[in-house]
Amino acid sequence: MRLKYHLFIGIALTTLLGLPAFVTAQEDSSPVTLSGSLQSDMLFPQVDEQIGTGTYDADFLSNTFLDLTLQSKYVTAGARLELLNNPLPGFEQGYAGAGIPHFYVTGKYKFFEVTAGDIYDQFGNGFIFRAYEDRPLGIDNALRGGRIVLMPYDGIRFKVLGGMQRIYWNFNSSNGYGFNYAEGGAVWGADLELQIDDWVPTMQENNWRLMLGGSFVSRFEPEQDIFINPLERLNLPLNVGAGDVRVHLNKDNFSFMAEYAYKANDPSADNDFIYKPGQAVMVSASYSQRGMSFLLQAKRSENMAFRSQRTMMGTAGFINHLPAFTMTHTYALAAFYPYATQPQGEWAFQGEARYTFKRKTPMGGKYGTSFRLNASYVTGIQQDFLPGNIMGTDGYSTHFFEFGVETYYTDINLEMNKKLTKNFSMTAMYMYQIYNQNIVEGKGHYGNVVKSNTGIGVLKYTANKN
Repeated sequence: MRLKYHLFIGIALTTLLGLPAFVTAQEDSSPVTLSGSLQSDMLFPQVDEQIGTGTYDADFLSNTFLDLTLQSKYVTAGARLELLNNPLPGFEQGYAGAGIPHFYVTGKYKFFEVTAGDIYDQFGNGFIFRAYEDRPLGIDNALRGGRIVLMPYDGIRFKVLGGMQRIYWNFNSSNGYGFNYAEGGAVWGADLELQIDDWVPTMQENNWRLMLGGSFVSRFEPEQDIFINPLERLNLPLNVGAGDVRVHLNKDNFSFMAEYAYKANDPSADNDFIYKPGQAVMVSASYSQRGMSFLLQAKRSENMAFRSQRTMMGTAGFINHLPAFTMTHTYALAAFYPYATQPQGEWAFQGEARYTFKRKTPMGGKYGTSFRLNASYVTGIQQDFLPGNIMGTDGYSTHFFEFGVETYYTDINLEMNKKLTKNFSMTAMYMYQIYNQNIVEGKGHYGNVVKSNTGIGVLKYTANKN
């Protein structure tokens, strides 16, 4: 694994370094542009012992990010400076520091693309691989390594990538930056997508679109001394593989998608070091036309926590991503209890319907009226645990269609948008929610099951077009 990884990075770097000279010899040079962005979230903290805000080491806290991108026709380079010497509350552990943790160079020419440096990417819906950044949540699990993307024919897209995953200020190593196999692990993967309708004229003529995809990801991590008891040591897998297959079908206004992922046995702190494989499956169907749309989704996941370090806990180190089948609310009160996917197992369902009543009808009125109804329900999976200490065993057995006894999350909300006059518009929403703090926040029997009814009303007045 180590030899293959270094060989892959070497090929990527060699190809990339040779690409600009090759392109220059073929065509005239293109203009070079420099762009960037600066973001700084700042806070002047105030200590209030009555509400428990605590004390702070500095009078001024900030999370600052400076992104710069240098781009030409064939080569793009970028870097990001991060200044978090005195970070905002909640970012103190692991995030504090300053430096340039993100940089990359990408070369493109005809049917291939090569990147060296820090990579963000995703295979399918992310069930087995997603490297992304979400600054408000403190998530940045980029891979530092290389990626090659090939598009040799219409309808074929193939990519292979590998690297070390960023964990806060380190790249999978307790001694700072670097590719240290004695301290951390390496991640590599490949993804193939085939756009079948590109090869079948009959499908194009009848407006059929069909995509088939498949992915494979492997994590390498050295052996560790983890004991069941003083006399029994776990035999941990050095390589953990995960595979994914998916299909996406479109016909006129109808869309259907299905995806299945499987992860080999991966004893970790997330699952109490059991050897049970993990799997996830989802189906999604939607229909839309002018003034009306419908969406139905279902997902089942089991033991799908996949990290670059088996002993890591919290939000860092995830190689994959399991999307939550719940609505993302924009109003603060409605978003007070957001749901987080439980990687150890859940059944999740979501449905949504939108309809707009036409203008000059009894329900539509003069300007039209639109309604949106969304409902989601998440529960656990039925798990029959083995007796005694499950560490070092398969842990438990399950039956695919059996639900757990606890409701994790429920959200039913109805929203109406209506223009009352030329200048006045109105939005009204009602939401009923069940939020299981014991499960979602890991509070055990000290938490609560929150049940809430929320009503929201908004009136908006537009003075003029400007």
